[in-house]
Amino acid sequence: MNIYVKELRSHRKSLIFWCIGVFLMVVSGMAKYTGLSSSGESLNDLFTDMPKSLQVIMGIGTFDLNKASGFYGLLYIYLLLMGTIHAAMLGATILAKEERDKTSEFLFVKPVSRTKIITAKLLAAVTNIVIFNLVTWISSIEVVGKYAEGEAVNGDIAITMIGMLFLQLLFMVIGSAISALKKRPKTAGSLAAGILLLTFVLSVAIDLNESIKFLKYVTPFKYFEAKNMMYGGGFDSGFVVLTIILFAALTAVTYVFYKKRDLNV
Repeated sequence: MNIYVKELRSHRKSLIFWCIGVFLMVVSGMAKYTGLSSSGESLNDLFTDMPKSLQVIMGIGTFDLNKASGFYGLLYIYLLLMGTIHAAMLGATILAKEERDKTSEFLFVKPVSRTKIITAKLLAAVTNIVIFNLVTWISSIEVVGKYAEGEAVNGDIAITMIGMLFLQLLFMVIGSAISALKKRPKTAGSLAAGILLLTFVLSVAIDLNESIKFLKYVTPFKYFEAKNMMYGGGFDSGFVVLTIILFAALTAVTYVFYKKRDLNV
């Protein structure tokens, strides 16, 4: 419990900055919607003039951009990127920071098993992720609701936030597994961020090229897309099961390899 509380305290400032950032992202995104809507021109017509590749990347054509929920669907990918980057970096650094800060000798000579230490750290990471997700969820409901003009948006926001939580937890254990496997844990954060960026670029490439659609199982960004979940689409049960399996496997990797590795003191 002491380790759990200490980790929460050590990541408190970082979490506050991330939460402020995601709140400002929601506010600025919907303010952009207001500015574009006030021009009197249909947003659907306005965005169709953009290059086809950019339309595909942003999901334009899937959403009714004249509605607040449709514009939120476009904004969701940026919220998702922020959430997954935060989660991947947190998962990688929460284990690696003891060796980075030269405090591993102090911590691991305590009469506490490595399993308990890993558990406390991962629980602290999950707590940070849930708080980040709730801030994003509440911000989205409050801000998007102001522009909805009677449109029911809470259900669509809820399902996208649950999907985002799935991906946050998945990228968290990707980061922690990398940290457990690497001999140089200082680079775990950058490698986790690199994998995240690679999978995001792959998801964009799949949208641009239907012939590689089979690769959608390789990139988690295709598992919970707003265009598939919103408007009653719900979750793809296959992707949910795959996410749970990957989460369990990567969590096991974290425990098994971190307990075996020699720590740099």
